[in-house]
Formats: sequence, structure tokens, C-alpha cells
Amino acid sequence: MTSVKYQKDSNNIAHFILDKENASANLMDLAFAGDFANATQQLVDDLTNENIKGVIIRSAKSTFFAGGDINMLFKAGKDDAEQIMSLGMSIKASMRTIETCGKPVVVCIAGAAMGGGWEIALAAHHRIAVNSNKIKMGLPEVTLGLLPGGGGIIRMVRLLGLQAAMPYLVQGKLFTPKQAENIGLINSFVDDESLLLEKATKWIQENQTQEPIAGVNIQPWDVKGYRIPGGTPRSPKVAGTLPIAPAIIRNGTKGTLPAPELIFATMVEGALVDFDSACRIESRYFTELTIGSVSKNIINTFWYNLNEIKAGGNRPAAIDKRKFSKVGVLGAGMMGAGIAYSAAIKGISVVLKDTSLENAEKGKAYSTKILDKKVARGRMTAEKAESILSLIQPSADVADLADCEFVIEAVFESRDLKATVTKESEAVISENAIFASNTSTLPITGLAEASARPANFIGMHFFSPVDKMQLVEIIAGEKTSDKALAQCYDLTLQLGKTPIVVNDSRGFYTSRVFGTFVKEGIALLKDAHPASIENAAYLSGFPVGPLAITDEVSLTLMDKIDKQAKADLSLEGKTLPDHPANDIVSDMIAKGRLGKANGAGFYEYPADAKKNLWSELATYNTESNIENKTIPLIDIKERLLFIMAIETARCVEEGVIRSTGDGNIGSIFGIGYPQWTGGTLQFINQYGLAKFITRAEELTSLYGERFSVPTSLREMLSAGKSF
Repeated sequence: MTSVKYQKDSNNIAHFILDKENASANLMDLAFAGDFANATQQLVDDLTNENIKGVIIRSAKSTFFAGGDINMLFKAGKDDAEQIMSLGMSIKASMRTIETCGKPVVVCIAGAAMGGGWEIALAAHHRIAVNSNKIKMGLPEVTLGLLPGGGGIIRMVRLLGLQAAMPYLVQGKLFTPKQAENIGLINSFVDDESLLLEKATKWIQENQTQEPIAGVNIQPWDVKGYRIPGGTPRSPKVAGTLPIAPAIIRNGTKGTLPAPELIFATMVEGALVDFDSACRIESRYFTELTIGSVSKNIINTFWYNLNEIKAGGNRPAAIDKRKFSKVGVLGAGMMGAGIAYSAAIKGISVVLKDTSLENAEKGKAYSTKILDKKVARGRMTAEKAESILSLIQPSADVADLADCEFVIEAVFESRDLKATVTKESEAVISENAIFASNTSTLPITGLAEASARPANFIGMHFFSPVDKMQLVEIIAGEKTSDKALAQCYDLTLQLGKTPIVVNDSRGFYTSRVFGTFVKEGIALLKDAHPASIENAAYLSGFPVGPLAITDEVSLTLMDKIDKQAKADLSLEGKTLPDHPANDIVSDMIAKGRLGKANGAGFYEYPADAKKNLWSELATYNTESNIENKTIPLIDIKERLLFIMAIETARCVEEGVIRSTGDGNIGSIFGIGYPQWTGGTLQFINQYGLAKFITRAEELTSLYGERFSVPTSLREMLSAGKSF
């Protein structure tokens, strides 16, 4: 078996045909490295013995090249460092031999060229692509905690310059063939794949020369005197702005994601040395990231877990897949308006109903505002925006829901109100229509009691703002049917969202775990300086500190949720355990400090200045912080990280979470758990279960029983299992 076929045609042109046998896509793995090296050696031999006119690199797959072998990279540990380094250098050596062979080298791109595929393309002198916006190209390795290891950083910097290359390397920004042409990365197009080979052959025949000509038979950076666009780090103009970049990168990563920083280091260091030395620098940093724990965490979640979810891992398999053409949305507030926009932009007709036509029109105006911005920025035509808006029908008449296939209720968090709109809607919609309640805390089984068809009743928790937040938490009630679950899953994917599936409980999964984060942040006021709490969250990789996010949510809402939980548990003969944050919340409310909307919370919100922490918060620090001392920074960070991970483990034990992937994806996409961890459950895995339990016991002895791990974790340790 081979993954690279080497052939010569009647025009004396050598062909590298990328075609991994018994696979749907080409991968950059150990077999590829060996086959690529063998094919390259055949080229070298033929250049010596025959009159080779040029080289064409093309793919026999529907995609050009899928990139690196994720499975191999995920499994690589410290003992594999030498092999990873050698693998990268071998592939680079083959690319280097081809691009310096002295003959015109052209690459033909008819499908996605990602990661290693784009790196192969960069090693050609001339790049031809099919002119299609469906084709994506680029170097997205950073999104998996890695960096391009096949010369991609070195070549992109030499082609574009340090500043221009940054979005495509540090951020992993992808591009279409037309966009690539605009930045000088694609040289020419064909309208159909069948024309690629003909055009490539013609280009080689028209560019026969013994002289080295940049972009014909030699790379620009191999021409004596070539200068990197914009200058090297030694250039005064670049040197003056260069120190700013690491701060900008760190502001985005909070110092918890090494890949963007090492990519930038490779860019800068590689621009100061010769090409081959730069390639070695790139390979060393690639190896460091590959064997590191952060890339393992990210790959586990953003590759394996996410792909499983997108493939329908928690969708009932026996139910046929369905596409929806018309949905109803009840409530035209910010949440309902966002859901309506998300449906319309995907081509789904929407009835946006509220208590008055005026309110419904205001809800539609939310979509108008978003689309107007797209038009103003040149990202959408006015005609396209108008066609999307035409799909949203504002209404105050429940009869307009009659032909909706799926109805999503997004009214206020009131059981009585939700019951009323459920009954009104079911009176007019089809018996086969699915009814979903968008709620963040109210148990679905209880809400379904108002439904005449509880089998078709399901929870669908969107996150605000809906047009930007990717996650949807699907909640199955006790009587929710597999059909309702499957169709809800289908609609979520149709909306371009990521579904996780959980079983019914108070707060479900995301709201329940998020609550532990904000409460722990508040409880920390008794042990640490307020600024230390917010900074510890930042340094841990949380997007927002617990005090700031509590102000956004409002303390009154937190208090209301707590009171409702107490009342519900009381009916069950249970009590809600007291939390050290409760007395602080009560005191803040008594003082009228209700949150950002009220103009005063844990932060001050002056009209003419940035928000700042309320100076009186220090008065809560009376229990453990004697003589203005504070607990260690690591304790603050780990109290925030551990409390969410422990609560997630409890959700697993109680059967709320159906899969590890749902737990990990839900915690990152929904409630801001740090990306570097790979999610709450992966955090436990990478910490090491035994060490995690030991550390939780320490936190329990220091700060309270809420850090006590569930019994299931100890059972997992005894059985040698992990999440």
C-alpha cells in the first residue's frame, strides 16, 4: 500500500498523486512520510537520467489533503518526541527537495487543503485551484493546540510577511481560493476540476527555462537578496511594533494556551535565520506542543468529543433524520428574537409571536440590526438580507402557529406563563409538532405537565446572545419520546448549533455547574481580596471573573433561583444546603447592590469611567483573612476549577449527563470553562484521578464539604477508569 503515487506522463512531467489507499482522505502520517520520501527520491533519480520538464502535485481524493494524523499526534507522549521531530523533518526534507529541483512545480487543488495539505501546496511554485467558495484552505492547527509542523509557518511568513501572516497562523483563519488569490497565495483558477491537469501541464510547458525565475522554478525566498515583506524583526519598523504582539496574544489566551505564543515565537525566530534553520525551529516547537498535555486536552474535546456530537452520538439512531421548513418562536424578547434570527439565516421560516404585534415587530428588528451591520461591512448583499428578513413573520395571533412543525417557547421563567402558552399553542399546532421550552433551570418534567402531549415536549436551552453562542442544551423530560429528542437534535444542527443532551434535573447541567462558579467566587470574598479573585479566574483561563459575571446575571436572579430551589425541595421533603455565599448575596441585596442593570453590584459603574470593584467588598473578608492576608493564588484558582469539575462529576453520577463529550463541550461552549482544560471532565482526567481526589480532600478540609467528591469518583479510581 502507498499514499503517494509517482508517475511520469508523455510530456515528461512527473506527477505526485496523493492517494492514501483504503482511506477517504489523505493524512500526513508515518506511512506518508516514507512514501513521500520514496517518491521524491524517484524524482531526484529521474532528474539525473531523464529530461523532466516539471512536477505536478495533485490528489485523487475529493479533498486535496486532510492534514496531520490526529490519532497519531494525540497518542504521542514524551517518549515519542524524537520520532515526532524526525517525522516533521523528513516531510520537510521531501518538500524542500521538490521545491529546489530546478523545474517548475505546480499544485492542483480541487478540494479542501487544510494543515499539512496547505503546507504541501506552499512548497509549489504555482498554485491552481478550482474556483469554488466551498473549498477551504489554511492552517487551523492552533485550534487543536498545535502549530503547523510542515513548514507552513516558515513559508507563510516569507510569502506574506510577519504582520500579514499572523491571522492565518496565530488565529488559524481559513480562506477560500478567491480570498487566497487576493493575498497572493493562489496564482490561477479553473472553473471545473476536469480542467486542472490541462492547465497545470500548459503552465509547465510555457515556463521552460534554464534560468532561476522566482515563482517559476525557484521559490522567491531562495533568490539571493529576497526580503520578507514588511521586513524582519531586525527592521526598525517591525522591531518597534513587535513587542506589542505577545501582549495581544496573551490577552486572548490568558497565558493558558501555549500554541499561539509558540506560533508567534516560530514566526519571529524563523524570520531571523536561514530557511533550513527556521524549519528546525518550527519542528522543535511542534514537537513540544504535540507531546504536551494542553494539546491532548483540546484534541480530546474539540476533535473527538465534538465530532461525536456532530455525528449524532446522543441522537436516537432508529429515528429518521428530518429537516424543518417552518418553526414558531413564542416570546420576542432578546432570547426569542435571537432564536428567530438563527432560524431565518439558515433558511427556515419563522413565526415570531408575542402578546402584541408591536412587541413582535421589535423582536424582528433585532434581526434587522444584525443584518444591516453585515451589509454595511460588505459581508452580505442588501437583497440577501431582505430575503432572510422576509422569512420572519411577526405575529400576535396564536393561529399563525398552525402549520409550524416545531415550536420553541422563550417566554419569562414563570411556570404559570409557560403553562399558559403551552396550552394555547398545542390547541392549534399539529399533533406531530414538537414543543420545546427554552428554560435554563425549570425542570422539564414539571413543565410538561401542562402539555396534552408530553411525549412531544422537550427542553431546549439556548445561550445568550443566541446569534453568537454555539451551544444548545437539549433536556429530555421523563416522558419525552425518542422522536422528540431526535428531531430536536436535528433542528439544533440545522440551526448551525452544537447540541448536548442531558436528562432532566433542577438546573440541568450547565446552569447547575455555572451556579457553583459564581457562588464560589462570592464565597471567596471571605478569604481573598476581590481583585485577586477576578485575576485568579483570568489567569485560570475563564473569560470573565465570577464577580463580574454575577453582576451581569444580577444578584436578584440568583436569589430568586435559590428561593425557588428551596421551595421545590421543600415539597420533596428536602432542604437546600447552606452556602457561604448566601449571606453575602443577601447583604448585597439589602444594600441595593443588585448588579450591573441596577448600576451597582460587586462593581461600581461610573458614567464617565470604566467599571471598578466596589471598595466596600473588603469588609466581607473577615473569616480567614486575618491582618489583611489572603489565601494562596493556587487555592483561589483551584477552588474555581475544582468546584465546577466536582459538580459535573455529580451530574454524571446522578445520570444527568449522558456522555463525557457532552460534559466537556457543554462546560466550554456554554459556561466558559477554560479551553486549555478540555472541559470539566477532561480536567479531572489530565489532573490525574488520584491526585484530583487528594487535592479535593485538601480543599474540603480547608474550605468546606462542597469540595467533597462523589462516591463514583472513588469507585472509578478503584476500577482504574477515567472519564
